[in-house]
Amino acid sequence: MEDFTFVNKTEVHFGPERFDSELAPVMERFGKRILLTYGGGSIKKNGLYDRVMKALDGFDIIELSGIEPNPKIDSVRAGQKLVKEHDVDAILAIGGGSVIDATKVIASARFYDGDPWDLVLNPALRQKIDQLPFVDILTLAATGSEMNYISVISNPDTHQKQGTRGPNSPAVSFLDPTLTYSVSQHQTAAGSTDIMSHLFEQYFDNAVNNDVQDGLREGVMRAVIKWAPVAIEEPDNYDARANLMWASTMALNELLRQGNKNRWTAHAIEHQLSAYYDITHGIGLGILTPRWMTYVLSDETAPKFAQYGRNVWHLEGDQDMDVAKAAIQKTYDWIKALGVPMTLPEVGIESDENFQVMAKAAVTGGKLDQVTFVKLKTADVVKLYEQSMTTEGFE
Repeated sequence: MEDFTFVNKTEVHFGPERFDSELAPVMERFGKRILLTYGGGSIKKNGLYDRVMKALDGFDIIELSGIEPNPKIDSVRAGQKLVKEHDVDAILAIGGGSVIDATKVIASARFYDGDPWDLVLNPALRQKIDQLPFVDILTLAATGSEMNYISVISNPDTHQKQGTRGPNSPAVSFLDPTLTYSVSQHQTAAGSTDIMSHLFEQYFDNAVNNDVQDGLREGVMRAVIKWAPVAIEEPDNYDARANLMWASTMALNELLRQGNKNRWTAHAIEHQLSAYYDITHGIGLGILTPRWMTYVLSDETAPKFAQYGRNVWHLEGDQDMDVAKAAIQKTYDWIKALGVPMTLPEVGIESDENFQVMAKAAVTGGKLDQVTFVKLKTADVVKLYEQSMTTEGFE
């Protein structure tokens, strides 16, 4: 177990309809002039927008709408302009990880006079400047952005999708599972796959004797495996939605990654897919993860995969390699059963024309050849992309 320092200052309000009465007192802590950020307008169709505006009666509200999945730097630029022009006191983000991610960088960009893309490329620069307080109302269980410091922003002009860390996580997060009842089966599946990938990235790590952390991750994995299919079949099942929402938060609020040694792998590889093709992040992870697991399976890594198989999937057997292979197949089958596409052609990626440049960027940006569970070179990542073109080896 490696040394660590853990701090997370996000205040969580978990449960149905709490923001209706609690949002105004929370926002008053920071001031009356609020930037409201949200996505494509679904919050107006489902009545959430009206509820928020009623709760914030008497506040001065400035709005930034249209923040897209795989949030684009242009939305951050637009937000930077608004927070400066209106001298806002705080930001309220309503949505999933994309809206919250963009909001985090906007909160920093308030105190930066240059292009906010600089703050994405150079997180150290963000740490040196102030950040507006911001609050979120979560509408999608997936990224865990509601309780962490991380943002991932895309720049379509340069085919870059980059992670950056800010100085602060959200001041307050309202987590109401009932707000996810209307999330589609497709997005529920993608979000659940994203949650599992966050757990995998932290679980498959070379730190030794990290038993407490491993046990926590395994427990959250079991919960996601159990409740994701229920949420897809019964969209308004409160227990299913509540467990997925809290799993999303716990999977990436920094607690479960403490004591680890290595950087992440599958996310760096997937970021290139969604940077070039703008596919749904969780779907890309669902396609890549079983291939990565198979690719890095060896006599050295089999014990960890076998531990995963025994403790998460309740598999039996004395031979680690056999249990490991069965666990990887179980993972593939579970993702597929959620209705997630399992090959790149199914999401519109028909050729390998960009694989080489994408693989090189993944290795360089993610330092995959230096500090990961299993080190990968550019040629290895190209092979992973190629293997993701078919179902060979799994069906």
